[in-house]
Formats: sequence, C-alpha cells, structure tokens
Amino acid sequence: MRGDERRDSVDARLAARLAALRTEHGWSLDDLSGRAGVSRSTLSRLERGELSPTTSVLGQLCTAYGRTMSRLLMEVEEEPALLVRAASQPVRRDERSGFTRRSVSPPHPALRGEVVEGTLDAGASIAYENAPVPGVEQHVWVLDGTVEITVEDTVHTVRRGDCLRFRLHGPSRFHCPGPDPVRYALLIVLP
Repeated sequence: MRGDERRDSVDARLAARLAALRTEHGWSLDDLSGRAGVSRSTLSRLERGELSPTTSVLGQLCTAYGRTMSRLLMEVEEEPALLVRAASQPVRRDERSGFTRRSVSPPHPALRGEVVEGTLDAGASIAYENAPVPGVEQHVWVLDGTVEITVEDTVHTVRRGDCLRFRLHGPSRFHCPGPDPVRYALLIVLP
C-alpha cells in the first residue's frame, strides 16, 4: 500500500471511529458540539471523512470522550507490535498549528504508558482546554530547542536536556518561542 493510500485509510478509520464514539456515548451532534466546543457542521464533516481534524479539534474531542489523543489514534491504527520499528510509527502533521506528532510507543491495551515525539515549529503553539484524562501523568524531555509549557497557569521554560513532569488536571499549552523548532519526547502514563 502506498503512503497516500495508507494515510487515506487511516483518515477514513478515524472518521468512522469518531462517529462510533459519539454513538457509543448516545450523543447527538448537538450534544457533542456542546461538550467539545466544536461546531455541529465541523463534527458532521469530520465523521463523514470530508475534513481532517486539526490537533486542537482532535484534542477537544478527546477531552469530551475522556481519552488521550494517542489512545484514539491507536484505536484507528493496526494493533501495535511489541517492537515498534521507526518506519511503522504513526506520524501526524498538522500544518495549521505547525505541530508534528510521532507515536514512538503507541498505546497498548496491556500498558498504561506511551511515548510520543513532538516537533513544534518556531513561533507555533498548541493548546488543550482540558486534560484528556484527569490526572494523566506527563514527562516532557526536550531533545532539541526550547519550549514554553503552561500547566495550571504557570509557564515553564524547558530547554534542551531538561525534563518537566506533572499530573495534568486542566488546560495546558505548548509554545515554541524559537528561533529554532523544538523537538521533545512526551511520556504519558494513565492514572
């Protein structure tokens, strides 16, 4: 399968999974719109596969459904192997936000942790209104560059080699002040 075909099939599975999640919760589009803060028309287009969600919208939906973004993306990928080869690690690029997310160690039903590599372009920011799972433990180890991470109204400047660790209960924001992009490893441990 070519890269374009694989991406299209992942996008189609993501659209189907988003529709299934809403049905599983017994919510109408209006219900989900109110819970996630995403317009009804956008939700409808996402579920039909007419629109690919931005990282921000996907974050809002994950919060409404009480799951991490990695877990949702894992649900639409094939079952992850114990050894995850670099070439098979799912990568998602959100051009609008300037964020690239590589699922280095995807969620697995028998494990509580996962590892994500994030790259944020200089000047770019991503914000999450709420923790996808209240109390989720996160460790952010900066591999290159600098990132400003806001957790509970406190801004932490994290530079190459530094590690910020916290339990997330509310909103968070990642901002790359530049001049270079930031690349970091994010370790997520479910409560």
